[in-house]
Amino acid sequence: MPAPEGSELEKVRHRRAELRERYLKPADQRPPTRAQGVHHAALICRDVEETIRFYQDTLGFPLVELVENRDYPGSSHFFFDIGNRNLLGFFDFPGHEHPDWQETIGGVQHIALSVSPEAFARAKQLFDERGIEYLGPDRGVEDSLYIRDPNGVGVELYREELGVFEGVRLV
Repeated sequence: MPAPEGSELEKVRHRRAELRERYLKPADQRPPTRAQGVHHAALICRDVEETIRFYQDTLGFPLVELVENRDYPGSSHFFFDIGNRNLLGFFDFPGHEHPDWQETIGGVQHIALSVSPEAFARAKQLFDERGIEYLGPDRGVEDSLYIRDPNGVGVELYREELGVFEGVRLV
């Protein structure tokens, strides 16, 4: 899908400015959130073991639970510790056809996970050593490494503290 250009790009930018003006309140005027944080995000995988090996062995997120999905007999539901008492969950659905990943409404474009500078450097070194393709600091986004998991889900390792985006504290 081509990005907008010319007058179409200007319309998109103008609309974004209108939305910021209408809905983005200064920090001291925002109501408190009603949530406590992300308990878990639940994604779908094709292969449980391949997904475990990627998240645990490659990215270093320990598997903390693996049970049968209560809503679909034979399906697994499993969780990884992604820090700060947050979990990343997966389901598999044996018997379902799973099309290749595509960027579409309702899909996950990517998940951004906050990592320390040390974890960022270790991940980059590991990716280089194993020949794992990634997009990263070389393309002008110095604090991000982007990789696709075996299911096509984009994972960003973001060298930034929680609640901060491009050096600006949002919460």
